[in-house]
Amino acid sequence: MSLQNDVMAAMKTAMKAKDRVSLESLRAIKAAIITAQTESGAKSELEEAEEIKLLQRLVKQRKDSASIYIEQNRADLAEPELAQIKVIEEFLPEQMSEEELRKIISDIVVKVGAKSPKDMGKVMGAASKEVAGKADGKAVSTMVKNILSSL
Repeated sequence: MSLQNDVMAAMKTAMKAKDRVSLESLRAIKAAIITAQTESGAKSELEEAEEIKLLQRLVKQRKDSASIYIEQNRADLAEPELAQIKVIEEFLPEQMSEEELRKIISDIVVKVGAKSPKDMGKVMGAASKEVAGKADGKAVSTMVKNILSSL
């Protein structure tokens, strides 16, 4: 079942339950899917990797907005953003723990033969492919920096 079908089913449930936060989140996902499908050169159906990137982008946008609202002491605006993150994350694959991520990146460092922080590009390229959708890009980058700086 595609992401679009899952979102439509969840929208029906949210409408019946009169859950405004879920409904707003699901409508945002649906709008992003439709936008991605109607872009020039796009296929009618998105691949799973594209769906995951789309969802991650929506989560990142909401995290950025929430952090700005929190900095400005606007908890009233941050709360809906944080609630929407939870709804959107339900459609993402389970995220890796820090230990799992450290092990995978350590293996990649050995595999590509990285010896210093200068090799970050090589490691990030391989790590991004390996953990796509399972870990946040910022977390991957931070972990790679930490591991390479300890070499």
